[in-house]
Order: sequence, then structure tokens, then C-alpha cells
Amino acid sequence: MTGGALAIRSRRVLINGVLRPACIVVENGVIEQIGDWNALPSNARVHDFGEDVVMPGLVDTHVHVNEPGRTEWEGFATATAAAAAGGVTTLLDMPLNSIPATTSVRALEAKRGVAEGQCAVNVGFLGGVVPGNAAELEPLWNAGVFGFKCFLVPSGVDEFPAVAEGDLRAALPILAALDAPLMVHAELGEWLTSPAGDPRRYPTYLASRPDRAETEAIAFVARLAHDYGARVHIVHVSSAASVEVIERARAAGTKISAETCPHYLTFSAEEIADGATQYKCAPPIRDAANRAALWSALARGTLGMIVSDHSPCTPDLKRQDDGDFFAAWGGIASLQFGLSAVWEGARSRDLDAGFVAERMSAAPARLAGLEHRKGAIAVGYDADIVAWDPDAVLDVQAATIRHRHAVTPYLGRRMHGVVRATFVGGRIAYIDDAPTAAPTGRILNRNATT
Repeated sequence: MTGGALAIRSRRVLINGVLRPACIVVENGVIEQIGDWNALPSNARVHDFGEDVVMPGLVDTHVHVNEPGRTEWEGFATATAAAAAGGVTTLLDMPLNSIPATTSVRALEAKRGVAEGQCAVNVGFLGGVVPGNAAELEPLWNAGVFGFKCFLVPSGVDEFPAVAEGDLRAALPILAALDAPLMVHAELGEWLTSPAGDPRRYPTYLASRPDRAETEAIAFVARLAHDYGARVHIVHVSSAASVEVIERARAAGTKISAETCPHYLTFSAEEIADGATQYKCAPPIRDAANRAALWSALARGTLGMIVSDHSPCTPDLKRQDDGDFFAAWGGIASLQFGLSAVWEGARSRDLDAGFVAERMSAAPARLAGLEHRKGAIAVGYDADIVAWDPDAVLDVQAATIRHRHAVTPYLGRRMHGVVRATFVGGRIAYIDDAPTAAPTGRILNRNATT
């Protein structure tokens, strides 16, 4: 960073889980000093956020950017602009739905090349585990991916097939030796059912993907992970019934962690109208009682983090013309709205900004191995910072959506929590809904020291 020191101050800066008046001094993209509110360095450029909350930027380890190959769905420029507007300063790109999928070093290099120079926030990459690519896993890890992802059911795209038990038994010893996390889409196909009713009705879709498909999948993966001493991470937990399975596996010594997503914490099956395919995701959004139980699991830490699973597509693939839940693409665009959605639910449950920062910044940073630089406001950490007003109301309108397509169940929703500014490495990535002049993010490599 040029032009001398930057000072960011507020009456509510989150430091070690506590909001207090403070002034953060940034030099060369790194937090150099945290002092009293009025301890301004001479000649510093000052951003005073008054009573807004200032906390570490969000780290989102579950984002489908889709570029190259399906850039008409989303791309690095639009996805990272949306991330910055939502207070996300670092994201990890899933190995699908791009073409090629990130299942080899060659594909990783292609994706990095496309992302270079486009990103408003920091971007790292995940590798894929698919049938037959066990020999690619160690090279991908050595090339700097932050972890791996697999599906136990069809992913929705042909170039990223699901794995069977034999594929996992080939991959897990390699990943265990590397201490690399395997992120698992946990549903088992044997428990999924064929449509039995009107495909435009959400209850028909929900019944086709019951809780047991998720709970049995988690139990299966946990057994294998325990056998090999591997680290597994269960993505997008949708069912409260899964929480007990995770707790048992953890008690048995299995290296297992888990996440859920804003849409499972915000919406409920009861509110989803016929044909409202913008709500379709897999696993599905379940009922209000299930939602309450997920919040309880987050509060006690069984579910350790909240990430977006941002998975957009074109409007025609969402089948909003005919409202067929089974034909529609299963993914929710949410990258810009996660902080507001989670805060809306947290504040109503007397959970504070420290809870949000732990679940949406610190915990995902630990999963990615970035906890030494990101996920906290502390001296020596990267100046990845979000300032947001917890009392202001965000009114989600199509004109303000920065994702490539304004197809999202959050459209028209009003939620507390408005991002005022996002800093990436001490540079402004977003401020008061104004576009920035140039990309501020970096392409991250797990092997890099800075």
C-alpha cells in the first residue's frame, strides 16, 4: 500500500470477541497497531466509522464461481464484487461447476490464470476428488489448493462425478498423510426417492431428499475418516438430525467438522410457494423446527461455521418459467447477503457480533489454514476488515445485486445489517455502494507465506 498509514477507527471494534473503541493502524496491507480510538498517527488517511461495527472480513470457504466454462452463470469479477459488498474478504472457489473442473494441476493453473486481475477480494482454490484422480491429489496439494471436495451423489454436472466407497478408500490415506481436509457433500443416493406428486410443489421436492439421506452419508464418511485418521468436513448441513451423528463421531475421535449456510438459517419449507424454484438447493431447506435446531447447534459449537454455498446459474436453468423443482438447477445465490441474513437471525436470538465473526470469519479461516493471517483483528494480521451497521435495514432489490443474475430467494427481503465498507489488504474493495477503480484481491496459494 502506498501513501503512508491508514487508520480505521470506530466506537465498536471487535477485538478478542469484545466490541470497544479502537483505532486500527495499517501499513503495507497489514495491521501494525491497535490503539485507543483517538490515537491517530500523523498524516494517516483516516476512515472513521462512528458507531458501526468494525470486525475481521468474512472468510467464505464454499463458493462456486463457475469460471471458466460457465461464466454465463457467474464469474470472478461479478462473484468477488458481490463478496466485497457483503463483507467477504477471502473466498475459496469450489472445484466445480467450472470447465475444466479443478481435478488436476493443469485445471488449477487454468483457473488461476483466468482469475488473475479480476478479483475484488482474495481468492483461493479447492481441488476435487472424483473417480480415478487419486494420483492428482498430492500434486494439487503441493500446487497450493486449500482442501478438497467430493460428492456422494451426482453433482449436477457430468465433469464432476460422484465418488463411491472405493474411491474414498483410495483418496483418504493420501489426504490423511497430507493432513488435507476433505469437504463432503453428504447425501446417499439409496435414501433419495423419485418424485411422488406435483413437481411444482416444494413438499414434493423436500420429500425426495429426506433427512436420512444426509445422516446416513455423514455416518458413512465418519467411519471411513476414522479408519484412516483423515480430516473430513461436512458441507451445508441442512438437517438437525445430522447434529447428533456429528457429535457421536467427534466423541469417538474422528477428525470431523461441519458447516451450515445462511439459507438453512433464514428460510423454512413452510414459506416456499409452489413454483418458487429460487429456493431450490440440495440438501433442501427444511421446516422451521429444523431451522431452530440448527441455530442451537451453532450456538453450542457442534456446527462450527456458516458459509454461503453460493451456487448461481442462469435464470432459464432455475426454471422459473414452469416452476419445476426437479428440473431446476439446485443452488442459491447468496454471497452478497450472508452477513445480513445471519445477523437478522442472530440478533433475534441474543447472539452478538462476536458470534457472527467467529462462525463466519475465524472458523472458516481455520478450516482453510489461514488463521495465522485472517479471521481476527490483531497485530500482524492482514488488514481484511469490514465495517457494517447492525441497526440499519438492508432492502434487497435487483438493482443493487452484484451477482451476475438477480435470481435469489433474498430478492425483496428486508434484513438488519448493512455493509458500509470492506477493506482487502488495507485497500477499499467496497464503500457505500460505490464501485472501486481496480481489483483489490489477490490469488492465494496455500504454500505462500504472505
